Amino acid sequence: MASKYPRSLRCCLPLCAFILQVAFILLFWFFISYDTPQMQQKFTVTYQVIQDLTLMAALGFGFLSSSFRRHSWSSVAFNLFMLALGVQGSILLDHFQNQLFKEDVAINLLSIQKGTMSTVPVLISAVAVLGKANLVQLAVMVLMEASAFGVTKFVKKKYFHVEDHIITMYGHVFGAYFGLLVAWCLSRSLPRGPGEEAQTEKVQMATSSSLFAMLGTLLLWIFWPSFNSALVKEPNDKKKAVLNTYYALAVSTVTATSMSSLSHPQGKINMVHLHNAVLAGGVAVGTPCFLITSPWVAMVLGLTAGLISIGGAKCLPVCLNHILQIQNPGGIHYTFGLPGLLGALTYILMHGKNKNSIFNLTNQMINDFGALSFVLAMGMASGLLTGWLLTAKVWRAPHTSKYFDDQAFWEFPHLAAGF
Repeated sequence: MASKYPRSLRCCLPLCAFILQVAFILLFWFFISYDTPQMQQKFTVTYQVIQDLTLMAALGFGFLSSSFRRHSWSSVAFNLFMLALGVQGSILLDHFQNQLFKEDVAINLLSIQKGTMSTVPVLISAVAVLGKANLVQLAVMVLMEASAFGVTKFVKKKYFHVEDHIITMYGHVFGAYFGLLVAWCLSRSLPRGPGEEAQTEKVQMATSSSLFAMLGTLLLWIFWPSFNSALVKEPNDKKKAVLNTYYALAVSTVTATSMSSLSHPQGKINMVHLHNAVLAGGVAVGTPCFLITSPWVAMVLGLTAGLISIGGAKCLPVCLNHILQIQNPGGIHYTFGLPGLLGALTYILMHGKNKNSIFNLTNQMINDFGALSFVLAMGMASGLLTGWLLTAKVWRAPHTSKYFDDQAFWEFPHLAAGF
């Protein structure tokens, strides 16, 4: 029997993935070298942080998007593929950026840590398109977004003089709006037809899949303090980042649970709300986490982020789906986008409050608003460009009848007759 897999996967995927991986190996061969041996204690501490970040990225984001009834294998495995590809690309981009800044260009554990954190915006964006794109399209999206985010980091560091921690925390906003624009392009490019009915059935949650998605949420919830504090340098600031992140996450969890129940006519809790809204506090507190000196400020941020996330889950899908025609964005707008903007605005206000003159305060706030605006503009512009590129017929995107369907991509040994 002839293969029923799309030709784009049987031909393009092996060729593109192999050539891309060989290219990365050659670039590492010619340009990358290890640094001198580090102290064992420092090595161990950094490696523990990398373990936390890898668990977050691979399992947390992988399981978070696995709640669809017939698209669980692809959600987890494609997420791992994008993580592995994105980390390699991000390490190379950071290496070349450091050469431009004439900084230390040797590769160490910190390079892997920064590469993993720089790939998180890609994983956030992927939540909006998983199920509607094949693996070749996702690989192209990883390269485009990693390059765009790398350029954004370079410009912000060189011209806006923004620290690595702040640049990375703005990645939530970048990834959310990049993914929304890509999803918008994909939704606009496809004709509406009989495949939509099958798609509606397949995007419904199964109980077991929803439980796995909640496992992803729990992993992200547990390791989010490590993510927010990873690039904070001063020990006291790092301690504040961990504590403030935990308080914000705790409050957003309670808020999400209570408001989800309040928004239902019969007082029932919506599991999808918990998948997303319990993380909103960690996203919102990420940027200003090291500036907050009292826990109640972090708790107010968690409360506000939880309210925004639940309100967005109830109101925004109508706007996104029916007006803007963005189908199934996976909640990234009200999980990462809006809470990320809340955290960025809080950071701008707190960063400028200690300036000793109106002139310095004004200059600082203009610079910070400019940096945030640049992130938004770059995320939306590069997302629009990437979405337009992914609509090209050369990628042979799956038909709408194959959306959110593992059988379009995976071999099922127990289904010998095909599908």
